[in-house]
Amino acid sequence: MPRNIVFVAPFPAEVTQRFVRAVSKLDDVRLLGVVHTPPPGDQARVYDDMVRIDSPLETRSIIEGVAELKRRHGQPFRIVGILEAAMVQIAETRAHFGVEGTSPQVAELFRDKSRMKAALTNAGLPVARNMILRSLADAKSFADHVGFPMVLKPVQGMGAKSTFRIRNMGQLVQVARSLGVGHGHEVLAEEFLRGREFSFETLTVNGEVKLHSISHYLPTCLEAIENPWIQWTCLLPRDISGHEYDGARRIGWGAIKALGLKDGMTHMEWFQRPDGSLAIGEIAQRPPGANISLMTGLAHDFDPYRAWARAVVDGEFEAKTERKYAVGSAFLRGMGRGRVAHVTGIRETHEAVGKYIVEAKLPTLGAPKSDSYEGDGYVVVRDPDTEVVKKVLKHIIETVRVQYVDVES
Repeated sequence: MPRNIVFVAPFPAEVTQRFVRAVSKLDDVRLLGVVHTPPPGDQARVYDDMVRIDSPLETRSIIEGVAELKRRHGQPFRIVGILEAAMVQIAETRAHFGVEGTSPQVAELFRDKSRMKAALTNAGLPVARNMILRSLADAKSFADHVGFPMVLKPVQGMGAKSTFRIRNMGQLVQVARSLGVGHGHEVLAEEFLRGREFSFETLTVNGEVKLHSISHYLPTCLEAIENPWIQWTCLLPRDISGHEYDGARRIGWGAIKALGLKDGMTHMEWFQRPDGSLAIGEIAQRPPGANISLMTGLAHDFDPYRAWARAVVDGEFEAKTERKYAVGSAFLRGMGRGRVAHVTGIRETHEAVGKYIVEAKLPTLGAPKSDSYEGDGYVVVRDPDTEVVKKVLKHIIETVRVQYVDVES
């Protein structure tokens, strides 16, 4: 009898579908989907059966969807997903049906940034000084303690989204009020971490980190958010075995142990201050975005989507640990607003560095400008030499130009 694997995939984003397809290709699997928006056309055939739900971020709705699939096919073997905003709800659904996997308690530690940082601090791991703001008095007290700039973000935020750099008291009061502080809403305030920003990824099986990876953010995510003209890049250097990364390994492995993850991938953002000290920004219980899952596979020459599937479904490690390549992504966007009108420099880029390109998504003409620092398209490149990859990324962001037309003007 095939194993019933329920994949909670509310929206058919391409990156989500890569993980869905990986699960469908495992041995002895009947893939069952819980979706809000079904994949278009033939893509829906990846599921052996599928139910639609109206509220994909509500535990009750997910439970109802899984219950219908259970009625049709029997008890689920695993219930999985990669959407960060739904990880707690998926864990609660597992508990409801008595299915193995990440527990609600562990999922909540990863999702609630305040509880996460408390757990990391209790484990002796370095994090930015932080405080939950429930009132404007809390905000002013924290400002007196850490000074400016500081950062405000949702307690259950995702990466750098909805994150604000606060430079003075007037801005603090204005942004705190706009986020509902003092009116029943909580916001996380953090010390502003200065220095270089990196990420630390893991593939964990049975609580043991089997594979780790490190990437460089060029520049920091917050800088890219605040400067919409910046074409952000992310670099995975080939060699991460040196002592300069020993501290990152210590805090990365320590975070997995402190938060209690058993099987799956994690994505941790961390900073190196100018004095060399390290601090954890936050860590997510999901495969990394911003092409980092893809790039991790390219760096080690394995299928990262299947590796995740094997970990969360089979509890097995299937990947290569030798790092053979440096890999980078250049994210394409431009100044202005509106819809994508022109993309120039594509031919010149292909002629100059085409042999290094392994995947690309060009901005779609007519599409509205993305509000993400990942922009409207990307180019992924690979080479055994890290310096070559750095130069190629530099060439791409200096050559490709995205222009917009403001349809409202």
